[in-house]
Amino acid sequence: MNVILEERGISKTLEGLADEIEEAIPDRCAVGVIGIRARGDDLARRLIGLLEARGVRDIASGVLDITMYRDDLAEIGPSAVVRTTEIAFDVEGRFIILVDDVIHTGRSIRAALAAIIDLGRPKSIRLCVLVDRGGRELPIQPDFAGIRCDHGEGHVNVRLEESDGVDRVEAGT
Repeated sequence: MNVILEERGISKTLEGLADEIEEAIPDRCAVGVIGIRARGDDLARRLIGLLEARGVRDIASGVLDITMYRDDLAEIGPSAVVRTTEIAFDVEGRFIILVDDVIHTGRSIRAALAAIIDLGRPKSIRLCVLVDRGGRELPIQPDFAGIRCDHGEGHVNVRLEESDGVDRVEAGT
């Protein structure tokens, strides 16, 4: 595996994403940041801290499990691991930032959008990803992308301190 980003690069990338997001938030609009399990929720927590440091206040936060919304649920069947969705705020009328670690085909994001819409009608949903690896199968694009790397059929793995003990983005086959 090739290392694309290490701890310092991830930190700088998240700082840049926080700057872009802060500028995009409409005036006097309630904000919600929702991370997709498993690493999107870790990134969401980091982004919330960075946004608060930039003066964004009263940010509601949540964690979304998309397992039951996946379009391949029938294929993965009993091996599917369903975890909890923890969104204890009303999404209605909020400016939602949906956070994930990597976007590839767009199918996970499609599932996440369906799950959020089932909870209510936000003012808007903006997608923030650490890595955009291209290869979309659906017409879904991130509004905020940390880095873009077209890695063909290879894998891009995001490892984070909270879950993996190290901050690193790796690519390889």
